Amino acid sequence: MCFTNRFRQLHNTSLRSLQSKPIRNIQTAYPRGSKPSHQSRKAATKQQPEKAASSIPDSTIVKWNIAITNHMRNGQCQSALHLFNTMPRRSSVSWNAMISGYVSNHRFDLARHMFEKMPERDLVSWNVMISGYVRNQNLGTARLLFDQMPEKDVVSWNAMLSGYAQNGYVDEARMIFDRMPNKNSISWNGLLAAYVQNGRIEDAHQLFESKPDWEVVSWNCLMGGYVKKKRLVDARQLFDRMPVRDEISWNTMISGYAQNGELSEAQRLFNESPILDVFTWTAMVSGYVQNGMLDEARKFFDEMPEKNSVSWNAMIAGYLQCKRMDMARELFEAMPCRNVSSWNTMITGCAQGGYAQSGNSEEALRLFVEMKRDGEILNRSTFTCVLSSCAEIAALESGKQLHGQLVKAGYESGCYVGNALLAMYCKCGSIDEAYNVFEEISEKDVVSWNTMIYGYARHGFSREALKVFESMKTAAGIKPDDVTMVGVLSACSHTGLVDRGTEYFYSMNQDYGITANSKHYTCMIDLLGRAGRLDDAHNLMKNMPFEPDAATWGALLGASRIHGNTELGEKAAEIIFEMEPHNAGMYVLLSNLYAASGRWGDVGKMRLRMRDTGVRKVPGYSWVEVQNKIHTFTVGDSSHPDSGRIYAFLEELELRMKKEGYVSSTKLVLHDVEEEEKEHMLKHHSEKLAVAFGILTIPDGRPIRVMKNLRVCADCHTAIKHISKIVGRLIILRDSNRFHHFNGGICSCGDYCKKSRKSSADYIEVFDYSIIASFPVPKHKSDIKREKMYWKLLQDPVSNDCIYQTCPTLSSISNRIDINTMLQFHIQAKETFPCTLVTMLMQLDLQSALPIPFVAAIMN
Repeated sequence: MCFTNRFRQLHNTSLRSLQSKPIRNIQTAYPRGSKPSHQSRKAATKQQPEKAASSIPDSTIVKWNIAITNHMRNGQCQSALHLFNTMPRRSSVSWNAMISGYVSNHRFDLARHMFEKMPERDLVSWNVMISGYVRNQNLGTARLLFDQMPEKDVVSWNAMLSGYAQNGYVDEARMIFDRMPNKNSISWNGLLAAYVQNGRIEDAHQLFESKPDWEVVSWNCLMGGYVKKKRLVDARQLFDRMPVRDEISWNTMISGYAQNGELSEAQRLFNESPILDVFTWTAMVSGYVQNGMLDEARKFFDEMPEKNSVSWNAMIAGYLQCKRMDMARELFEAMPCRNVSSWNTMITGCAQGGYAQSGNSEEALRLFVEMKRDGEILNRSTFTCVLSSCAEIAALESGKQLHGQLVKAGYESGCYVGNALLAMYCKCGSIDEAYNVFEEISEKDVVSWNTMIYGYARHGFSREALKVFESMKTAAGIKPDDVTMVGVLSACSHTGLVDRGTEYFYSMNQDYGITANSKHYTCMIDLLGRAGRLDDAHNLMKNMPFEPDAATWGALLGASRIHGNTELGEKAAEIIFEMEPHNAGMYVLLSNLYAASGRWGDVGKMRLRMRDTGVRKVPGYSWVEVQNKIHTFTVGDSSHPDSGRIYAFLEELELRMKKEGYVSSTKLVLHDVEEEEKEHMLKHHSEKLAVAFGILTIPDGRPIRVMKNLRVCADCHTAIKHISKIVGRLIILRDSNRFHHFNGGICSCGDYCKKSRKSSADYIEVFDYSIIASFPVPKHKSDIKREKMYWKLLQDPVSNDCIYQTCPTLSSISNRIDINTMLQFHIQAKETFPCTLVTMLMQLDLQSALPIPFVAAIMN
């Protein structure tokens, strides 16, 4: 019978119990020629006399020990134990092989059990156990064993020093270092690295100067610490003192200069370097990328004699940071050595590339699918990046599919991915599922708690947010940080808990050691302003220990808008214009304040000021996910394939809403037009179109989730409340500030949002004159009032902005001219007039009001 068959016959029972793959090298299972006989097996179980065991030669025991070690290296702990138990005689090496193997396979309980059973422990046994506990971050037990050691060598001391150093206990590491009877280079370098890694550069410098003969790795370590702290002068002095430099020395110094913007010095060192490897070139590419100099970075990249994945990823990341997605994609497609970092870089860049209309977040999801098809291994970073894309565009169905894949991969309970999953559900409007994920995170960190608190706050569930906050302090024992308190104050602000919020604001320094920053003050000013306490809000701003930023002034401007305080609003707006001259939302907000006060002349001046400054309004749009596809709508949108059905359904809903008592909030239309036209302008806002489409396409029983890039207007808020009651559906709307859960005619915000408009982008849809061409054309030409409204808007100086923006010739004209002259410029410059406006004017039969050359151009 051959050896393999004999081995299988002997060990078939043991092998059946193994969960892993069969041993790759079957010849190492037993040392050749040392298969135990029946007598030796019997002796092993009945403790054969020591004289018989001692007759086994040492060379045979060595082979057994090697076999045990091989099994442990392959993760075959059970098989190794079987060999160990059947050995006729065991040496200390046999015991140490088992202990070391258990430690390597993270079976510390079995290692400790073996260590305690060991008849005679040697120095190696103690060192292996201490190293295992250190690796498992169980420093208390490691120190206990260390103190119990009968004798210690330099390995013992270094193991303990390394444990303290790697876990940030630098002072304890220094105490071990000072007690060491003998130190070697590992001891000195370990303490030096501990100082550097924990940012204690001065201590590292003193240690370095106390010893004359350091290795080159030590010089590089300290120099890297200086670079990390941006102390380039000290780093350069150390570099110049080095007796011997290797490629790491040059690369560290070049990278330090490049990353800190001193590219000319980096270039000079690059030219002087005797060794230019791929890391040197990559350091230059990364330096130029980080400083936004993509052309120079690309020049270095193209000249590289050899490129690795880091080089490609750095260049791709540079293009993504500058929003040059096409170049990033082109480089990514040409990349010969893609790895998981390359895919993650592309996915992250797309995820951070903007709002839903840019299509970048959807591109991130497509890349993820492509990555899976390419056979690339998905890691935690991949899932986190894709989940952030789902959160950005509120792609809940895609997020749920990712959740399922996370469960299969075993990542869902981890804190890192769990937080991303939690944030996705919060931002997609599924707060109940978010809480379920929160509960399943095995080890919650402060980010987990902050995400849950802020999620509840944005959804308007302040009571739940504050309940989680209290549990965070008491049950979990986690200390709140500044982000926590922003979430808490936001929760109070969203529901008008002025006294509670004020108490938290003034006690957080004493209770948690948190000093209020600009975000905390902005929350408080918003809270007071919404409640009508403008004087208190203004006084709080005056007493801030630092200068208010634009966001803080914006909160005060929003409060002034709510309560009609024009004087305070003008003051806040002018300061914001100085800080952020191109913040379109603030111009619109002040225009709204003027219009609400009937100051139409100032409204016109503000609009002209926007045009002269080159400020463009952000168009409002809403989107809804149906069957894994994003459908986007703008105000008066007729481009959707189902627009006819949507508008017909909205007309039907409006009739039913009016029977329920709905009245259009025409006071929100801040234009000098008749009530009937105001009503029409409110009728087809983007969120109403998205809600109507969701009702028509999403099956009954499922929530309708609509997202909007701006604040929901008060009229749409009222209308959707009525719609939720009429159709009997839960409608969840996310705007730029918060979530609204509409159910049975009630909103989760308790209508508090209608009393408080902080956002700088309120009612911005109404001011977007460029979409006037998309308004539904009157069916009857006899509707003279509506025709006059359209024509009046087109003749208005501000509405002509849309025509200016489509005609390059007019962009150089600084003075305002009338519409006829503008049309003449179009004809002379042979530029295309907006076809949608042309079509609308012709359908309104208003050609007679147009200049003859323009009519001729249309007819031709």
